[in-house]
Amino acid sequence: MEKNFKRTLITSALPYANGPVHIGHLAGVYVPADIYARWLRLKGEEVLFIGGSDEHGVPITLLAKKEGVTPQDIVDRYHGIIKKSFAEFGISFDIYSRTTSPTHHEMASQFFKTLYDKGEFIEKESEQLYDEEAQQFLADRYVTGTCPHCGNKGAYGDQCEKCGKDLSALELIDPVSTISNSKPVLRNTKHWYLPLDRHQQWLEKWILEEHKEWKSNVYGQCKSWFDMDLQPRAVSRDLEWGISLPIPNTEGKVLYVWFDAPIGYISNTKELLPNDWEKWWKDESTRLVHFIGKDNIVFHCIVFPAMLKAEGSFILPDNVPANEFLNLEGNKISTSKNWAVWLNEYLVDFPGKQDTLRYVLTANAPETKDNDFTWKDFQTRHNSELVAIYGNFVNRTVVLTNKYYEGAVPERGELTDYDKQTLAEFSDTRNEMDRYLANFRFRDALKEVMNLARIGNKYLAETEPWKLIKTDPERVKTIMNIAVQICANLSIAFEPFLPFSTDKLRAQLNIGRYQWNEIGSVDLVAAGHKIGAPELLFEKIEDDAIQAQLDRLERIKKENELKNWKPVSVKDTCAFEDFQKLDIRVGTVLECKKVPKADKLLEFRIDDGMGCRTIVSGIAKWYNPEELVGKQVCFIANFAPRSLKGVESQGMILSAVNSDGSLAVISPSKPTRPGCTVE
Repeated sequence: MEKNFKRTLITSALPYANGPVHIGHLAGVYVPADIYARWLRLKGEEVLFIGGSDEHGVPITLLAKKEGVTPQDIVDRYHGIIKKSFAEFGISFDIYSRTTSPTHHEMASQFFKTLYDKGEFIEKESEQLYDEEAQQFLADRYVTGTCPHCGNKGAYGDQCEKCGKDLSALELIDPVSTISNSKPVLRNTKHWYLPLDRHQQWLEKWILEEHKEWKSNVYGQCKSWFDMDLQPRAVSRDLEWGISLPIPNTEGKVLYVWFDAPIGYISNTKELLPNDWEKWWKDESTRLVHFIGKDNIVFHCIVFPAMLKAEGSFILPDNVPANEFLNLEGNKISTSKNWAVWLNEYLVDFPGKQDTLRYVLTANAPETKDNDFTWKDFQTRHNSELVAIYGNFVNRTVVLTNKYYEGAVPERGELTDYDKQTLAEFSDTRNEMDRYLANFRFRDALKEVMNLARIGNKYLAETEPWKLIKTDPERVKTIMNIAVQICANLSIAFEPFLPFSTDKLRAQLNIGRYQWNEIGSVDLVAAGHKIGAPELLFEKIEDDAIQAQLDRLERIKKENELKNWKPVSVKDTCAFEDFQKLDIRVGTVLECKKVPKADKLLEFRIDDGMGCRTIVSGIAKWYNPEELVGKQVCFIANFAPRSLKGVESQGMILSAVNSDGSLAVISPSKPTRPGCTVE
């Protein structure tokens, strides 16, 4: 049964404060949440949009240790960077706070204590790895060792980055503490667990029966967890950085970050509205919507609701519209590998183009599957859609109104059939947008707005008022009046998506902010109203700006290849006598050419000191034939001849494999007579 809600509380996943935010964060969570909040506000609804930084947990302590600073130093730095980035991109939080705030510490402690006093936790002792030199228990990320699945000797205690398997530190072979480089020992420790298995029955009914309208990726992931049966989950851990457990004899134990962080939504609301926060969290007439990425589905659909239900006085989320992931140029975004477009760096390279990124990320949003961001698509959408369609229509309208009528909107005369057809085309835009936005289909909603701009652009292009002004000036008045009305409609429809260019549009039209339900009206701007001077909403992005971004990514890719490169394992031992069987010699390249119909092969004519021999080598991808002529190379002279693409090869040229997979021919360090042997 559908509920009648009085207000909507919107939360967005708390970004982790150990680095800046990137386009994946923006596309997956924050732009959709902002569009939704702005839309509801334009409709005149009561809305609260909550954000904040997640500032506890092991990765922050690791980074602090690496940099020789305190965890507080780390979170202070990145909280400031993140908060500024969100503000610069127009993410319209009502509050953006943090989980190190006093309000949050008090709220999270009280939440734990309430559940503890009600007997909602179970206590368990278990063996965990302990560093005797550092005198502390080791979180999984503080342990490295050999992966039991693939043999990688640098696997972390929570995951092997080589094979991708999830691990626990106890599974590692020959574990080592990253704090002291010593071998840890096993010690008993006590922790508190939220018994999710006790909550499975009502969670299954609530999600699988009562919320079938949730997105398929959310519904499906929850069902898969239920199918595996829920297990108790620790809510505490042995760590100094975090919120201390508010119960006796628990020194050195803090709230696990997954338990602590979602309570941040509540504490941030209380920080904003200290006397009125409960109506947003405890009144059944409030609708709670969590915007997250797919990696947070389980926490927001199963774990956090179980916490809220166990506490007993809080509402549960009505929807959790999780998005999939955004990739970058065909590869997964990786903060550790710097494979990302960082928001704080984007505006240095593209000043004033916040709306371009908001537009592209919405148009290509990973709503139902992982999508790919490419710089070429970014440029194309900006130049072909924002500049050539939306910007072109607005600029023509404002320029012509100023040119023909000194900026005063002309009276509208009798409408032609074409005028009526044009107005009818956008009369239902608002209903379509409402339908899409209510179902979190932001890409489709944006298409409807751009279609409205297309209608306006097409209308001016086909009526050609610049030609009619001399022969039928009365007709031009009607055309320009309609064009201004469409521009005013665009100032409403684009507001949730492109707030910065919408402000510029309103300034040019000299109008205020309309209400959402006025979309479709043809009387938004009165005749005689004076509009402002024309100014381009968007300027073209040139090829060199895009090439600079592609070059940057190419440099990062090569840096990562060098950083991650490790020599291949030494092959099995062979007898010296076996090595002596190889006849390795030096030769001088006399001729070199490509082998027809074989992209990888080059044909060499080599002076081997006794005459001339032909060798075919698969290095065409890394060398042009002409650069090898005159070069000395090492080759194996006593391989049996073999035919390659119809050419008899009489040996093998030796090459080294670089970290990026490229080949480099091996040559003597100084000139050597052809035919000399390699000993």
